[in-house]
Amino acid sequence: MVLNKDDTTIGFIGTGVMGKSMAGHLLEAGYRLIVYTRTKEKAKELLENGAEWADSPKEMALQANVIISIVGYPHDVEEIYLGDEGIIKNGRENTYLIDMTTSTPTLAGKIFSEAKNKGMHAIDAPVSGGDIGAKEARLAIMAGGDETDFEAVKPLFKIIGTNIVYQGPAGSGQHTKMCNQIAIASNMIGVSEAVVYAKKAGLNPEKVLQTISSGAAGSWSLSNLAPKMVEGDFEPGFFIKHFIKDMNIALQEAEKLGMEAPGLSLAKALYDRLAEAGEEDSGTQALYKYWQGNE
Repeated sequence: MVLNKDDTTIGFIGTGVMGKSMAGHLLEAGYRLIVYTRTKEKAKELLENGAEWADSPKEMALQANVIISIVGYPHDVEEIYLGDEGIIKNGRENTYLIDMTTSTPTLAGKIFSEAKNKGMHAIDAPVSGGDIGAKEARLAIMAGGDETDFEAVKPLFKIIGTNIVYQGPAGSGQHTKMCNQIAIASNMIGVSEAVVYAKKAGLNPEKVLQTISSGAAGSWSLSNLAPKMVEGDFEPGFFIKHFIKDMNIALQEAEKLGMEAPGLSLAKALYDRLAEAGEEDSGTQALYKYWQGNE
């Protein structure tokens, strides 16, 4: 099935750090856009630019034939899609449901099954790239579900992302995102330690980053978050509290798979300490603060 722009109304739930930019790109592309978020003020700019407002996911489900969500936690996802006032019970047949939240593979599978029973199409499509990737429309999108459904909504994905890959059946997108978060978790420890070491050795951290970012040590976190550590910028591109949520999911899934994850476990322990110290709403680069007091 091909989604015709003139016949497509997109509902977008969650206009936070990333969702606001993602919804904005879809609006700029000429789609009719209906938004819902718990704090209406966060949608103010989108509404001023032509988006419409829905008072609830249920109200949105009665109008939109594509619904995209990117919210905080799995329990939010479950309420939005599976609750009595949610999308699946109140939506229309042939609606495409795209959850871009980092959630659990099990919940993704449940949503897919419930949606299919109602003649709907559900895709789990978590993203990576943070606020920068969202603003610049170059997110990595990892999708699970029926491949035909993925192909139908791929034109929408191309508006907000550049690395778009179908991973397999329902839940595969979420499993892939767990791989992403596992890789990032240990990498963030290394990035933080590298910046601290450079300072203690009396080096110019900016020059060090300029050199090592293009070598074997290069990574997205080293290029984009290490400079923020150096500048003392700990504003969230991705909240620590949400990263802890993701690491919890990854540890639970690793346990189900009979896998040890010592790097992931250590990273979560360090981030837990930061959250306990009041840093849960800081960006993930605030891991640097773990060492800051000893510089």
